[in-house]
Amino acid sequence: MTDEELHRHLVGRQGSRRDLNTPVLVVDRDALDRNIARMADFAAANGLKLRPHAKTHKSAAIARRQIAAGALGQCCAKLGEAEALADSGIEGILITSPILSAPGIERLVALNERAEGLMCVADNPVGARAIAAAVTARGGRPLTLLIDVDPGIHRTGVASPEAAVELYRAIVAEPGLHYGGVQYYCGSQQHIESFAERDAAMRERANYLRAVLAALEAAGGKPPIVSGGGTGTHRIDATLGLFTELQVGSYVFMDDQYRACALTPEEGEVPFETSLLIDTRVISANSPGLVTVDAGIKSLATDAKPPLIAAGAAEGTVYFFMGDEQGALVHPAGELPALDAIVSLNAPHCDPTVNLYDWYHVVSGNTLVDLWPVSARGRSR
Repeated sequence: MTDEELHRHLVGRQGSRRDLNTPVLVVDRDALDRNIARMADFAAANGLKLRPHAKTHKSAAIARRQIAAGALGQCCAKLGEAEALADSGIEGILITSPILSAPGIERLVALNERAEGLMCVADNPVGARAIAAAVTARGGRPLTLLIDVDPGIHRTGVASPEAAVELYRAIVAEPGLHYGGVQYYCGSQQHIESFAERDAAMRERANYLRAVLAALEAAGGKPPIVSGGGTGTHRIDATLGLFTELQVGSYVFMDDQYRACALTPEEGEVPFETSLLIDTRVISANSPGLVTVDAGIKSLATDAKPPLIAAGAAEGTVYFFMGDEQGALVHPAGELPALDAIVSLNAPHCDPTVNLYDWYHVVSGNTLVDLWPVSARGRSR
């Protein structure tokens, strides 16, 4: 039985959040909408466009809310996400990872024929030419490519201004391609906890991007789009005078990793709210000093610290993993929730946590108000 089959009848019933089958992925709709509005207002006030990253939420429903608030589209980390969102009517998609395999390129070119405003990144002439050949073979419309620039992570991206110019020339030489600009996503800077240290790191990386942009402009390839930035650096990105659009993602949910970061220079200011939670239930309370909840490794991302507790347990209660399906709660004074109590956990890292679920359970207060599918979950690359 799916979550929708289990829970659809609870929609609109007062207090129905308590009756959800746990563990369950919960979105606070009101906090989510406030987060979306705040980032939209920030971008507009700073003359920037928003193309939020759907790798965070994998949801057409959330993408629509972001677009309704002013976003010009969505970023997708992989081809399967882009297919899922495009097939749900989302336009203006940028695929932020290079696609090189022959099957992937065929899917990409096919998607370009039905997805308005589709763009993809490339980081080498070989990949660009392969995409161009597939476009020509199908007789499809040209595909817009952005040059992915390595910000120092050495994951993807051209490694020098000269390589960026070489790729630009390869793109404009192909009738099946359209040059869209550049992507510059500084992923390793996003979670530097100190704002001052993050600011310094981004300004150093901005100097490198300026060199790349200057080389492209000198070659006749001034980028129409400079896409990048993130939740951790958005306040800094807006002051650099380089980006035309931001790829912010996690601001919609604010997981524990981002809550540990000072997102603004003002001490204590938290511009976004936690809107993503995992509701769990106490299923065993037989051992002194701890109780067991029904959410373990298969319910929460494990690439970060264990989740903080949002509600349902006394302050000072700590969660730790107890296996695939269970976690334990401990409290220094033994003040533990009772058997069958609901305990809400923050997401340690929102993107891989969302990927473990099929449905968002959308709440307002303690009432279930809707169910949204995690529509891009499980889609192949």
